[in-house]
Amino acid sequence: MKNLWITEESKDFRYGYRVNKSLFSGQSDFQKVDVVETAGLGKMLFNDNLAMVSEKDEFVYHDMIAHVPLFTHPNPKKVLVIGGGDGGSLREVLRHKSVEKCVMVEIDKMVVDACREHIPQTAIALDDQRAELIIDDGIKYAKETSEKFDLILVDSTDPIGPATPLFNVDFYKDLHRILNDDGIVVSQCENPYFELEMQKKLLSIKNEVFPKVFIYNYANLTYPGGFWSFSMASKGPNPIEDFDAQRVLDSGLEFQYYNQHLHSAAFALPSFQRKSYENLVQNP
Repeated sequence: MKNLWITEESKDFRYGYRVNKSLFSGQSDFQKVDVVETAGLGKMLFNDNLAMVSEKDEFVYHDMIAHVPLFTHPNPKKVLVIGGGDGGSLREVLRHKSVEKCVMVEIDKMVVDACREHIPQTAIALDDQRAELIIDDGIKYAKETSEKFDLILVDSTDPIGPATPLFNVDFYKDLHRILNDDGIVVSQCENPYFELEMQKKLLSIKNEVFPKVFIYNYANLTYPGGFWSFSMASKGPNPIEDFDAQRVLDSGLEFQYYNQHLHSAAFALPSFQRKSYENLVQNP
């Protein structure tokens, strides 16, 4: 077992993680799902050999996808999570007392079940009474539901496999329809070094549908390059101008990554991003 590694590969790079033992391996209708215990990052979830979650740094991703929009929206009560089968985004959403209901629509039950059993650190809130778990296609749900939400989190994998249709304009038109008048949608938005064109494509799609579009960055250990982004589209609230730092302090919540200073700083873009996104975002 000392020489067992799990690797994530692309045409340009390879990332490897030393594995102590395999905890779960299965093939769903959508993808290969693995949970392993690694030497350096604790338990990790892989979908089709791509790293999704590690116990060591999952809080970074989940803090930033959830708390940035939750503290931007004036009073979030109903939240929709599309994807997010590990449960981490749901967990962070439900820490907010204002949230009365969070619907999570995950296409792959195997991911949810594997994380329930092996990564309870992220899956702990799946049985919360305010949570509604739906195993279904998030695109289909968004097109057919009559429910309205204050906030939607598109907690998706990369734009390959089952996540591919989440990166198109029709999907975001459906999200716009099911958002309340001051609604916000945040989406996983790839790496600006390796996927700059994909970022620009997603920002362009959101600009076709929403009046305000932003991008913000975070750093983690697990994803290739270590520097990733979320995109935010809003019907009204501005995450910079309308952000009240005192709300974060008054919430009484403690975070491992997010804080009121980082909220604003995350929207300060490196120069190469600023130049690439000219006329696509409203970042300062």
